[in-house]
Amino acid sequence: MSSQSQVLSSEEIVQYLSRLYNILPKSYVDEIISKVRDKKITREQLEKLILLAINTYYKTMIDPGEAIGIVTAQSIGEPSTQMVLRSFHYAGLREFSMALGLPRMIEIVDARRKPSRPMMTIYLKDEYAKDGEKALEIAKKIQLVTIENVAKSVDIDYISGTIVIELDEEQLRYWNLTISDVKKALDRIKGKGADVKIEGKSIVITLHEIDPIKLRKVRDKVLQTRLAGIKNVKKALAKKEGDEWIIRTEGTNLEAVLTLDGVDYRRTISNDIHEVADVLGIEAARTVIMRELKKVLDEQGLSVDIRHIMLVADIMTWSGRVKQVGRHGVAGEKESPLARAAFEVTVRNLVEAALKGEIERFRSVVESVIAGKYIPIGTGMVDLMMEL
Repeated sequence: MSSQSQVLSSEEIVQYLSRLYNILPKSYVDEIISKVRDKKITREQLEKLILLAINTYYKTMIDPGEAIGIVTAQSIGEPSTQMVLRSFHYAGLREFSMALGLPRMIEIVDARRKPSRPMMTIYLKDEYAKDGEKALEIAKKIQLVTIENVAKSVDIDYISGTIVIELDEEQLRYWNLTISDVKKALDRIKGKGADVKIEGKSIVITLHEIDPIKLRKVRDKVLQTRLAGIKNVKKALAKKEGDEWIIRTEGTNLEAVLTLDGVDYRRTISNDIHEVADVLGIEAARTVIMRELKKVLDEQGLSVDIRHIMLVADIMTWSGRVKQVGRHGVAGEKESPLARAAFEVTVRNLVEAALKGEIERFRSVVESVIAGKYIPIGTGMVDLMMEL
């Protein structure tokens, strides 16, 4: 039997494949070793496998001079034009919706300071994730509860300048609240041009001076007084997905939620990119941009290579802060003075570049077209020398 057809031992396979560490990324080599080390394989088969792995890897690489920005823009822009606006509704304790489709994609690439439908996906630790009752208790701790949520009726008497809010005992019990909790919350309003007192199950507010406009303002302020829950989280819904219970919210306050007992801080995330960047850092924000873009495209049944989405996320976050793709972000802050001048406010950009002594290196498309030079992509990257 020749040495080529002899079955190799696990140690020989690992030793043989270790040479790939100088050619391929470590993660790829580790994966190949883990799948092959316990197989019955000959040296000839292993050599063919190595050759196939190297060829496959180099075929997936981008060619020098490839216009990856344009390819990415086309790959994401074309399916985006086919999107339709749809809204999904979650039924449960309270119904809420989330923005999908093209409006959500525009929010992401524009890096809007606040999304139109801010929400969090809250994962729970094992003991809470397996128990629906415990998950519901955490959801109750998270959802913002105001006096409006536990009020049965609100009456205004414009003649005497009083507001009477009758409390709903059933709602108080549901949110684990008592009349004394309501009283503590109302203590913050006392002495500000009105007297507040609790009579049985009713809140009675009397203004010192009768003023219809002020009466309505006081009523709104009292109804929005916080009793429990986390600020900005309007709704929290515990629901079972797969084998575990999770909580989805309308409204976000990631920093406060991550401090709660029972919450799995390693997986809990918000769809507010700027909030994630502030709380968890720019790398986490980059991941959220990728996830949210992919989610929008998947929900519309559109297939886009993940590497195009990764490129958009990289461009938006490479500077260490989240930037929009538009004129006030990436496009308006290009390195090239001519590219900035061609984009917007030509004279100002050229004057500023001259004052700072900026250098134009003609590395991109716009400035090369302006100057009548070859665009440095594809064959335009190659300089030919003729030997005479």
